[in-house]
Amino acid sequence: MKKILALLLAAVMVFALCACGGASSGGASSAKKELIMTTGNETGTYYAYGTVLANYVSGKTDFSITAVAGKGSKANVEDMDANLAQLGFCQSDVMSYAYNGERLFDGAKISGFSAVAALYMEQVQIVTTNPDVKTVDDLKGKTVSIGESGSGVYFNALDVLAAYGLSESDIDAKYQSFSDSADSLKDGKIDAAFIVAGAPTTAITDLATAKDVNLVSIDDAHISALIDMCPYYSAYTVPAGTYKGMDEDTQTVAIAAMVLARDDVSEDAVYAFLKTIFADTSAVTEQHAKGAELDLAFASSVTSVPFHKGAVKFFAENGITVNGK
Repeated sequence: MKKILALLLAAVMVFALCACGGASSGGASSAKKELIMTTGNETGTYYAYGTVLANYVSGKTDFSITAVAGKGSKANVEDMDANLAQLGFCQSDVMSYAYNGERLFDGAKISGFSAVAALYMEQVQIVTTNPDVKTVDDLKGKTVSIGESGSGVYFNALDVLAAYGLSESDIDAKYQSFSDSADSLKDGKIDAAFIVAGAPTTAITDLATAKDVNLVSIDDAHISALIDMCPYYSAYTVPAGTYKGMDEDTQTVAIAAMVLARDDVSEDAVYAFLKTIFADTSAVTEQHAKGAELDLAFASSVTSVPFHKGAVKFFAENGITVNGK
């Protein structure tokens, strides 16, 4: 009897150890790998769309991506460089500045990141509530927000002004975020503001419910001059009806909104991110209108910065060859 009890006890212990081992193994395999993705302020497209993408990918892969509000393109690159984030939204021009050590990053080159994909176009929107401001020339002598000092928006504003032969000194420049610009327009403290984000932009949509809002067009000749000077811009038309009271199309320029990744983010993570969002773009579009702009040819069109190895793999599977690290 004692031998039988001993054998039974041994069997129970073996079973318990196997069960524990199985539970431990299962827990390890089911644990999601966590990544942080910086976006923009909470009234901009980066934050809204970034949150949608992060939650969507997290729900369908082994990677948990948390989208956090950020201070925009320059700060997002710097946060990735400091490993405070592994992914980040960024304007394509600012991405190029960082990688080559130019303009915003003059003397402070950052190149430890790679392109993941171009997601959509960001329009240079010149917003005004002053009926006397009808053209870019009309901004001369006016109080104008040109983005936070040293931001991507700031340089976009300088580029547009330069195409018209104007400079920062020709306006009463204010250096404000999207939300602060919208508040200042609402309160009549400024005449116009440069807001560079995918249209429709929450800050402008909200403003248009309180005041009459107009977008200032850039004419064909000055668009051509701007693109000749800065080839990372593309001509773009913001259609009538984008904002309340906007009865006509607005001609402007746009740049690409990018997702970037640190070079040391795993190939699997970036591959999973792209495969998931492109597997069913209509499902993404149901959650955010910018999903309708997801396009493989556009996503892979960037040439100024090499693509992450995970992106190279994904695009190759779809018959597209891109330059990678």
